[in-house]
Amino acid sequence: MDYIIGDPAQLVWVAGKALLLYVTAVVGFRLGERRTLAEMSPFDFVAAVAVGAVVGRVPNASDTSYVAGALTLVTVLFAHSVLTRARRFDRVAALVDHVPRLLVTHGHVLSRELRRSGLTYSDLDGLLRRHNIRDLSEVRYVIFEQRGNISVVREPGYTYDGDGDVLQRVLTHTEPGPAGGVAGTSGP
Repeated sequence: MDYIIGDPAQLVWVAGKALLLYVTAVVGFRLGERRTLAEMSPFDFVAAVAVGAVVGRVPNASDTSYVAGALTLVTVLFAHSVLTRARRFDRVAALVDHVPRLLVTHGHVLSRELRRSGLTYSDLDGLLRRHNIRDLSEVRYVIFEQRGNISVVREPGYTYDGDGDVLQRVLTHTEPGPAGGVAGTSGP
């Protein structure tokens, strides 16, 4: 039974270290820049995973004290803060940040840039639908931003009355469900 429950005193210490490390991480992220938790860049993600690993491992490690775990957290958060500030220099930014990529220009998809961004045409269609784009001819530019979201610049004065190619590709692959609804969806 000890293998399942363990030493009750040890369990209290594990829970206490976990709580203290969690509070330390929350305070550290709170003192850091807001962007840390907004749209994560690769180095933001690495910092978040490292913090999670420390908070998850240290409480269960009998040979690691809270102070050692807290020092590790502070070191990771400090390094993240230094790198965040160093990104203001072009050479550092070029190493850690993605560059924005133009994916669509005047309704034409730039296939090479789409591939370089790791996106498919289906991915692009889904992103455009989120911006209420029904047809590529509505679009002047689509920019794949540094954090993985897209910006859409519409063609001025564009009017379109129909489903459009972006929406039509979904509609042609969706079978009608019972009572005229779409299969696999819920609602009226």
